[in-house]
Amino acid sequence: MSRPDRRSLLELAFTEAVEGAEEDDEITTRLLDAGYEQFCRMGIKRSTMADVGKLAGLSRITVYRRFASKDVLVEHVVRREFRRYFDQFILDVKDAETVADRVVVGFVSSLRAIRDNPLIGGLMAAEPDAVVPSMIGDDGRTLAAVREFVAGRLRREQQAGTVSAQVDVDLVAEMMVRISASFLVIPSRVVDLDDDEQLRAVARRFLVPMLGPPPAAHS
Repeated sequence: MSRPDRRSLLELAFTEAVEGAEEDDEITTRLLDAGYEQFCRMGIKRSTMADVGKLAGLSRITVYRRFASKDVLVEHVVRREFRRYFDQFILDVKDAETVADRVVVGFVSSLRAIRDNPLIGGLMAAEPDAVVPSMIGDDGRTLAAVREFVAGRLRREQQAGTVSAQVDVDLVAEMMVRISASFLVIPSRVVDLDDDEQLRAVARRFLVPMLGPPPAAHS
């Protein structure tokens, strides 16, 4: 299963979450589920295609017919997890009542969902070379894709009158995404990423003010 699309793993997952993705067939789903379970249990380096096939109740040949190599299988398993994360992120933000709340929820949700994911969080801690390059080694394409999404949300806020028209939403989105990404790939000795209250406080203190003062109410 070769992939001519040169977009990064994260960029593809994000696009699939926003635009929707085709449902996997039954065999592919079994292999992705088995790959997820195997990689969570043993890690990527210690796992083989035969291990995944055995767990899925399928032959090694069938695994290779669907995925040309272990790297391709890993990519699809991890991409599916990121897609699920983006799906949940969109739902979490939608439920927040104010623009400030949406910024806070989005920041905390983005860190919590990825760090708590048994596969992605575990790989970032134990085998960062399997995930981090897809986040930061793609000439900024992943960041640009997520920034465009955040900027689009902020433009909606401007149209709704909850964010001033003077705010440069592209720049604000760029800074918000870069801050979130840095916490994911570089451990902090100041901010406890397992403390949601502290994360919310950080977001309200440093991210929310990027939106500027609330637009003046019309009399």
